[in-house]
Amino acid sequence: MTSNRDLTNEQGQRTILVLGATGKTGRRVVARLAEHPVTVREGSRSAAQPFDWTDRTTWAPVLQGVDAVYLSYHPDLAAPGAADTVGEFTRLAVASGVSRLVLLSGRGEEDAQASEKLVQDAGVEWTILRASWFSQNFSEAHLPDPVRDGEVVLPVGDVPEPFVDADDIAEVAVAALIGDGHAGQLHELTGPRLLTFAEAVAEISTATGRRIDYVQVSPEEYAAALTAEGLPQNVVDLLMYLFTTVLDGRNAHLADGVHRALGRPPRDFAEYAARTAATGIWNQR
Repeated sequence: MTSNRDLTNEQGQRTILVLGATGKTGRRVVARLAEHPVTVREGSRSAAQPFDWTDRTTWAPVLQGVDAVYLSYHPDLAAPGAADTVGEFTRLAVASGVSRLVLLSGRGEEDAQASEKLVQDAGVEWTILRASWFSQNFSEAHLPDPVRDGEVVLPVGDVPEPFVDADDIAEVAVAALIGDGHAGQLHELTGPRLLTFAEAVAEISTATGRRIDYVQVSPEEYAAALTAEGLPQNVVDLLMYLFTTVLDGRNAHLADGVHRALGRPPRDFAEYAARTAATGIWNQR
């Protein structure tokens, strides 16, 4: 592993590639990096220099001249073939001169640990961000419409989850990308308290000032509903894995990754709910 250092203190401006630059964490990382003396290269299919995980001919061009990478894999590190793809990209990145890798991983996802190991063994500085369930899944994924309609239906019972704010993830990522002291660290990122999905929906209801119900259904019923909506089977399978296997109670405890990385407590779900409700995104249709 190369020596740990502050990437912003060396002569010349560093180039940082942010993969998933239009995603929940990636776009936040891009926005925060813009406040620092670094060059930010956005990695997405819509970027000026397109990047696509499924098209390996797009990898080398975006890596040219890059010093550090925020590695966010789509759709998820638990998806079939993810470790093979991440491994190939990591090898190419190191061969291209990348000296620092920051990998976004999933908390409690055993399949994701294969990708973590590949990054850890790459021979350059690495940081793993192992995050719990994003608070922003209620506002930036497939759940905003149910929230607006007043009924959130999921196959999750009374399993508590320490929802983490994507803004906290982004701040830790930026610290790891440009700062000192994070190389060789696995930051386990959670919020400050445990909430069931029903309790999280109740807090959103309070923030919006209107009734929003939470309804638990069986995994079979939920999978059938996703299929009826036209989602591809691989997407249905991934969502079912995340909603059932990962949410089996294995993550029902807090971690101190945000505090260790940033020196402050993580943002609370109630703060997220109030902030998001104020934008009007959850207003009834």
